[in-house]
Amino acid sequence: MLDQGAPPQSPGQKAAPASPGVGARLMRRKPVEHLVAEGGQGDGGSLRRSLGLWQLTMISIGATLGTGIFVVLGDAVPEAGPAVTLAFVIAGLTALFSALSYAELAGSIPVAGSSYSYAYATMGELVAWVCGWCLVLEYGVSVAAVAVGWGEYLDELLDGTIGVTVPSVLSSAPGEGGIINLPALIVVMLAMVFLLGGVRESARANTIMVAVKIVALVLFCAVGFMGFKSGNYEDFMPLGMAGVSAAGATLFFSYIGFDAASTAGEEAKDPKRDLPKAIMLSLIIVTALYVLVAGVAVGAWNWTKFEGSEASLAAIMNDVSGQSYWGTLLALGAVISIASVVLTVLYGQTRILFAMSRDGLVPKALGKVHAKTGAPRLNTVIVSVFCGALAALIPLGKLVDATSIGTLFAFALVNIAVIVLRVKRPELERTFRVPFGPVLPVLGFLFCAYNMFSLDTVTWVVFGCWMAAGLVFYFLYGYRRSRLATSEVK
Repeated sequence: MLDQGAPPQSPGQKAAPASPGVGARLMRRKPVEHLVAEGGQGDGGSLRRSLGLWQLTMISIGATLGTGIFVVLGDAVPEAGPAVTLAFVIAGLTALFSALSYAELAGSIPVAGSSYSYAYATMGELVAWVCGWCLVLEYGVSVAAVAVGWGEYLDELLDGTIGVTVPSVLSSAPGEGGIINLPALIVVMLAMVFLLGGVRESARANTIMVAVKIVALVLFCAVGFMGFKSGNYEDFMPLGMAGVSAAGATLFFSYIGFDAASTAGEEAKDPKRDLPKAIMLSLIIVTALYVLVAGVAVGAWNWTKFEGSEASLAAIMNDVSGQSYWGTLLALGAVISIASVVLTVLYGQTRILFAMSRDGLVPKALGKVHAKTGAPRLNTVIVSVFCGALAALIPLGKLVDATSIGTLFAFALVNIAVIVLRVKRPELERTFRVPFGPVLPVLGFLFCAYNMFSLDTVTWVVFGCWMAAGLVFYFLYGYRRSRLATSEVK
């Protein structure tokens, strides 16, 4: 039947191509070649390629090694007991499988969007949006959670040096009896200042802070080992495997950030060569430190003493040595090192939004690059203010699990993307390949799903609400403003 509302066609006139249906538009993919060709291009300027393998590895370590071991350990030990070391291994395996997939995709599609861009090239726009929205949850909320942990160690440092602490009314979220967590807000704003200066300057500062945090953790192991008691391991799994699984899901937060190097794909000198190496190197170094520190901590302290202990590593050093200055010294290292997590994760968040803005899925202003510094300044300010507000007003515990579920979901998609890209683009250059074909990506997906279902119901409800809000935003804004929708990319 003819469409009665259609204008008549003259003889020989070709019919206009039918517009794609809703399903086709949701599944539209962005070609890998276009993703790579756009690398670094922003509104008003370009990102600068100034990062080598060393800087990329430090960014990845800087984003990973921090609050997870300095603060979240105190939450995980009461769940798993001495088996927290096993929980670290489980979380590390989950991260490892996903890291392999990240390494392959980063070497093939070296762009700023990380798993968002990988999903756009393989599974279509809607899945890419969902992945990007999860990354906003992962990175944005992670910055806030880490900033809260930074404030706790700042109190430990102030108490050990000048005998004062920040009043609880100014160092706790409203839900914890305070008005505002001012230290958490301050560290986010300091990170923002560094990022506004450009990626090269930020990378230098991060490298120094990473060196400090590694020294601090090695120092903890040396002092803590003096108080090691083998009897603390006698009841290795007091809460059973269920407790280990719950702790593993919580501790996955400790591995969030190894993918931060992939967000630097458009600022790396040789991304195809260096990004896979940086991702794998950082994960190996971080996992080794986590297992070592957790093993010494539980050996020095009975697992029941960790309940309610926020700055547990500093407390262990004081207890073992009988001298408060050791804990103060560790607190100084923690203050510096946790700040590097805030800096690098905040960096990753801005680059993901930069890529989404360039694709038209979020406002164009987030893709504007300052001509002098090569940094997306407005993007950085907006993200920093948002994360600072979360850090100042939301308790740490609520933030950790919300971050973990968003990350696990994004990681699961990355494992699928590897398989899809191998099927659809087998000829694509790959500087790194996940071994054993699709087996390890499938295991990575299953591990992510297992950890997600180990999280509590409240976390799932929060995640569901977040995803619903994201889909509303997409259909009201990104669905029609997407550059693919407006035919700016063919």
